[in-house]
Amino acid sequence: MKTPIKLALFGAGLVVAVGAVLGLARVVGSDNVAGSGTNISDMHEHHGEHDGGATGHDHAADGGAPPPGIRTAIDPRYPVGTTVLLTADHMPGMNGAQATISGAFDTTTYSVSYTPTTGGEPVVDHRWVVHEELDNPGPAPLADGTEVGLQAEHMGGMNGARATIDSSTDETVYMVDLEADGMEMTNHKWVVESEITPAR
Repeated sequence: MKTPIKLALFGAGLVVAVGAVLGLARVVGSDNVAGSGTNISDMHEHHGEHDGGATGHDHAADGGAPPPGIRTAIDPRYPVGTTVLLTADHMPGMNGAQATISGAFDTTTYSVSYTPTTGGEPVVDHRWVVHEELDNPGPAPLADGTEVGLQAEHMGGMNGARATIDSSTDETVYMVDLEADGMEMTNHKWVVESEITPAR
Protein backbone atom coordinates (compact mmCIF):
# COMPACT_ATOMS: atom_id res chain seq x y z
CA MET A 1 0.00 0.00 0.00
CA LYS A 2 1.36 3.41 -0.91
CA THR A 3 2.35 5.86 1.82
CA PRO A 4 -0.31 8.56 1.05
CA ILE A 5 -3.08 5.95 1.29
CA LYS A 6 -1.67 4.63 4.56
CA LEU A 7 -1.55 8.16 5.98
CA ALA A 8 -5.13 8.87 4.89
CA LEU A 9 -6.40 5.67 6.50
CA PHE A 10 -4.41 6.40 9.66
CA GLY A 11 -5.88 9.93 9.84
CA ALA A 12 -9.41 8.61 9.36
CA GLY A 13 -8.82 6.09 12.13
CA LEU A 14 -7.69 8.85 14.47
CA VAL A 15 -10.82 10.91 13.76
CA VAL A 16 -13.06 7.92 14.53
CA ALA A 17 -11.15 7.08 17.72
CA VAL A 18 -11.18 10.67 19.01
CA GLY A 19 -14.89 10.99 18.18
CA ALA A 20 -15.66 7.80 20.10
CA VAL A 21 -13.73 8.99 23.16
CA LEU A 22 -15.47 12.38 23.12
CA GLY A 23 -18.87 10.74 22.71
CA LEU A 24 -18.19 8.41 25.62
CA ALA A 25 -17.07 11.33 27.79
CA ARG A 26 -20.27 13.16 26.90
CA VAL A 27 -22.41 10.19 27.93
CA VAL A 28 -20.54 9.64 31.20
CA GLY A 29 -20.60 13.36 32.00
CA SER A 30 -24.31 13.72 31.39
CA ASP A 31 -25.10 10.63 33.45
CA ASN A 32 -23.10 12.01 36.36
CA VAL A 33 -24.84 15.37 36.23
CA ALA A 34 -28.29 13.85 35.88
CA GLY A 35 -27.61 11.18 38.45
CA SER A 36 -26.27 13.59 41.04
CA GLY A 37 -29.51 15.56 41.09
CA THR A 38 -27.57 18.40 42.68
CA ASN A 39 -27.63 21.91 41.32
CA ILE A 40 -27.91 25.26 43.02
CA SER A 41 -31.70 25.26 42.83
CA ASP A 42 -31.95 21.76 44.29
CA MET A 43 -29.42 22.60 47.00
CA HIS A 44 -31.51 25.59 47.97
CA GLU A 45 -34.63 23.52 48.17
CA HIS A 46 -33.03 20.50 49.87
CA HIS A 47 -32.00 22.25 53.02
CA GLY A 48 -29.85 19.53 54.33
CA GLU A 49 -32.81 17.40 55.31
CA HIS A 50 -35.60 19.34 55.01
CA ASP A 51 -36.93 21.20 52.08
CA GLY A 52 -36.84 18.53 49.53
CA GLY A 53 -37.25 18.94 45.93
CA ALA A 54 -39.39 21.55 44.32
CA THR A 55 -37.77 23.22 41.43
CA GLY A 56 -35.56 25.40 43.55
CA HIS A 57 -35.52 27.40 46.68
CA ASP A 58 -36.29 30.57 44.72
CA HIS A 59 -36.56 32.85 47.72
CA ALA A 60 -37.07 36.42 46.64
CA ALA A 61 -34.33 38.90 47.50
CA ASP A 62 -36.96 40.77 49.54
CA GLY A 63 -39.22 38.50 51.58
CA GLY A 64 -41.76 41.29 52.01
CA ALA A 65 -43.88 42.29 54.97
CA PRO A 66 -44.96 39.89 57.71
CA PRO A 67 -48.39 38.29 57.17
CA PRO A 68 -51.46 40.16 58.43
CA GLY A 69 -52.52 39.30 61.97
CA ILE A 70 -49.14 38.09 63.27
CA ARG A 71 -48.22 39.46 66.71
CA THR A 72 -44.98 41.37 67.14
CA ALA A 73 -42.96 39.94 70.03
CA ILE A 74 -43.02 42.31 73.00
CA ASP A 75 -39.65 41.43 74.55
CA PRO A 76 -37.74 39.16 72.14
CA ARG A 77 -34.32 37.81 73.02
CA TYR A 78 -33.04 39.33 69.76
CA PRO A 79 -34.68 42.72 69.13
CA VAL A 80 -34.96 44.25 65.66
CA GLY A 81 -31.55 45.53 64.55
CA THR A 82 -29.57 42.94 66.52
CA THR A 83 -26.68 41.30 64.68
CA VAL A 84 -26.72 37.51 65.14
CA LEU A 85 -25.22 34.31 63.76
CA LEU A 86 -27.51 31.71 62.18
CA THR A 87 -27.25 27.98 62.86
CA ALA A 88 -30.10 27.02 60.51
CA ASP A 89 -29.22 25.13 57.33
CA HIS A 90 -32.28 26.04 55.27
CA MET A 91 -30.09 26.82 52.28
CA PRO A 92 -26.41 26.76 51.32
CA GLY A 93 -24.40 29.45 53.08
CA MET A 94 -26.95 30.04 55.83
CA ASN A 95 -25.37 28.03 58.65
CA GLY A 96 -22.82 30.33 60.29
CA ALA A 97 -23.92 33.41 58.34
CA GLN A 98 -24.16 36.75 60.06
CA ALA A 99 -27.63 38.26 59.95
CA THR A 100 -29.59 41.24 61.23
CA ILE A 101 -32.96 40.77 62.87
CA SER A 102 -35.65 42.58 60.86
CA GLY A 103 -38.71 41.30 62.74
CA ALA A 104 -39.57 39.23 65.83
CA PHE A 105 -42.97 37.59 66.32
CA ASP A 106 -44.99 35.46 68.74
CA THR A 107 -46.92 32.73 66.93
CA THR A 108 -46.91 29.01 66.19
CA THR A 109 -44.39 28.04 63.54
CA TYR A 110 -44.66 24.85 61.47
CA SER A 111 -42.52 22.55 59.41
CA VAL A 112 -44.61 21.32 56.48
CA SER A 113 -44.45 18.90 53.57
CA TYR A 114 -46.25 19.73 50.33
CA THR A 115 -46.32 19.27 46.58
CA PRO A 116 -45.78 22.55 44.70
CA THR A 117 -48.68 23.78 42.59
CA THR A 118 -46.18 24.23 39.77
CA GLY A 119 -45.36 20.51 39.75
CA GLY A 120 -42.10 18.81 40.56
CA GLU A 121 -40.96 16.72 43.48
CA PRO A 122 -42.69 17.00 46.87
CA VAL A 123 -41.06 19.38 49.34
CA VAL A 124 -40.38 17.54 52.60
CA ASP A 125 -40.06 19.17 56.05
CA HIS A 126 -39.97 22.76 54.79
CA ARG A 127 -38.92 25.10 57.57
CA TRP A 128 -40.82 27.32 58.25
CA VAL A 129 -44.34 28.68 57.81
CA VAL A 130 -46.21 30.56 60.50
CA HIS A 131 -49.82 30.01 61.55
CA GLU A 132 -50.85 33.25 59.84
CA GLU A 133 -49.64 31.87 56.47
CA LEU A 134 -52.18 29.02 56.54
CA ASP A 135 -55.60 29.11 54.90
CA ASN A 136 -58.30 29.29 57.61
CA PRO A 137 -56.35 27.07 59.99
CA GLY A 138 -58.47 27.44 63.12
CA PRO A 139 -56.86 27.82 66.56
CA ALA A 140 -53.15 27.19 67.06
CA PRO A 141 -51.32 24.98 67.53
CA LEU A 142 -52.32 22.47 64.86
CA ALA A 143 -51.48 18.81 65.51
CA ASP A 144 -48.77 17.01 63.56
CA GLY A 145 -50.33 15.33 60.53
CA THR A 146 -52.99 18.02 60.04
CA GLU A 147 -53.64 18.87 56.39
CA VAL A 148 -53.61 22.59 55.64
CA GLY A 149 -53.63 25.04 52.75
CA LEU A 150 -50.60 27.30 52.35
CA GLN A 151 -50.83 31.02 51.70
CA ALA A 152 -47.10 31.63 52.06
CA GLU A 153 -45.16 32.89 49.06
CA HIS A 154 -41.64 31.95 50.12
CA MET A 155 -41.02 30.26 46.76
CA GLY A 156 -42.78 29.39 43.53
CA GLY A 157 -45.56 26.81 43.82
CA MET A 158 -46.07 27.27 47.55
CA ASN A 159 -49.08 29.59 47.67
CA GLY A 160 -52.23 27.52 47.26
CA ALA A 161 -50.53 24.17 47.84
CA ARG A 162 -51.95 21.55 50.19
CA ALA A 163 -49.56 20.62 52.97
CA THR A 164 -49.20 18.35 55.98
CA ILE A 165 -47.91 19.62 59.32
CA ASP A 166 -44.70 17.75 60.22
CA SER A 167 -43.94 19.55 63.49
CA SER A 168 -44.50 22.83 65.29
CA THR A 169 -42.86 25.16 67.76
CA ASP A 170 -43.96 28.15 69.80
CA GLU A 171 -40.48 29.70 69.92
CA THR A 172 -40.14 33.33 68.95
CA VAL A 173 -39.79 33.42 65.18
CA TYR A 174 -37.73 35.97 63.28
CA MET A 175 -37.33 37.61 59.91
CA VAL A 176 -33.69 38.31 59.08
CA ASP A 177 -31.55 40.20 56.61
CA LEU A 178 -28.54 38.18 55.47
CA GLU A 179 -26.24 37.20 52.68
CA ALA A 180 -26.25 33.47 51.95
CA ASP A 181 -24.56 31.69 49.04
CA GLY A 182 -23.84 35.02 47.37
CA MET A 183 -27.44 36.27 47.58
CA GLU A 184 -28.44 39.25 49.71
CA MET A 185 -31.86 38.80 51.29
CA THR A 186 -34.02 41.11 53.34
CA ASN A 187 -36.93 39.98 55.52
CA HIS A 188 -36.07 36.31 54.97
CA LYS A 189 -38.85 34.17 56.45
CA TRP A 190 -38.36 32.37 58.86
CA VAL A 191 -35.76 31.50 61.50
CA VAL A 192 -36.79 30.31 64.98
CA GLU A 193 -34.93 31.33 68.12
CA SER A 194 -33.13 28.00 68.56
CA GLU A 195 -31.53 28.56 65.11
CA ILE A 196 -29.89 31.81 66.23
CA THR A 197 -26.87 32.55 68.40
CA PRO A 198 -25.44 35.88 69.53
CA ALA A 199 -22.86 37.40 67.20
CA ARG A 200 -19.31 36.99 68.49
